[in-house]
Amino acid sequence: MHPVSALILTKDEAINIEACLDCLRFSDDVVVYDSYSSDETVELAKKYDNVRVVQRKFDNWSTHQNWCMENIEFKHPWVLYVDADERVEDDLAREVQEKADPDSEFAAFQLRRKDMFMGKWLKRAQLYPTWIVRMFRPKNIRYERLVNPIAIVDGKTGDLDGHLIHYPFSKGIDHWFARHNQYSGMEAEELLKVQANRNIPFGDLFGDASARRAALKNIFFRLPIRPHIKWFYYMFWRMAWLDGSAGRSYARLIYLYEYMISMKVKAIVHQRSGKEL
Repeated sequence: MHPVSALILTKDEAINIEACLDCLRFSDDVVVYDSYSSDETVELAKKYDNVRVVQRKFDNWSTHQNWCMENIEFKHPWVLYVDADERVEDDLAREVQEKADPDSEFAAFQLRRKDMFMGKWLKRAQLYPTWIVRMFRPKNIRYERLVNPIAIVDGKTGDLDGHLIHYPFSKGIDHWFARHNQYSGMEAEELLKVQANRNIPFGDLFGDASARRAALKNIFFRLPIRPHIKWFYYMFWRMAWLDGSAGRSYARLIYLYEYMISMKVKAIVHQRSGKEL
């Protein structure tokens, strides 16, 4: 077993922070990287002996995360990155400590996540198993994209068997809509960048999980009637209906999110042409 640092990005996470920190008690170096929360997030975090707080104003996801990798001095060579609405179960905590060997040949590890909605694991209504890089050596990782950033790893990436448990609706459905309204604007900007680039990265489809994910998003951004395609994919190819009411509802929410992105792209193009909406 090896010591490992932990990182949590926060912004008004008072409702989640204590449960998240409770499952990170195995680490003696937990960094709460806060974007100047207006609630009690920081006060609650400072009650834990193994926690220190670093604050920076949020600008966009990749810049914010890259600043963290470049400027925060972690106590241990390996860092586990967890969102405040995620939970680390005991089996994953043990595995992380086993893998955090300073002499390991790996630069990062990726894992899967179980997304929860209405008390149910969205096994089919989400893109499970999506592999995400969450354990790494800080100097070997950087992030790209304004929103839903892609981790670029300099070195070998391994796999972890354990899962993070994710509660994306822990702040309620209103917060989910507000957050995705913000994200959709950033995604619209990213979509326009993709469409302006005529080169399609088919070669990345044979790369690691992060490269494949970025390539698939790049290709998907070029498709017409994307919201309808995504809803059909989730409902009938992934069989989201097998997740019950939670699965069907989530598929509709994803349709709405994609439709918001499409409408914002049209609005941006319209405005750039000098026309009124």
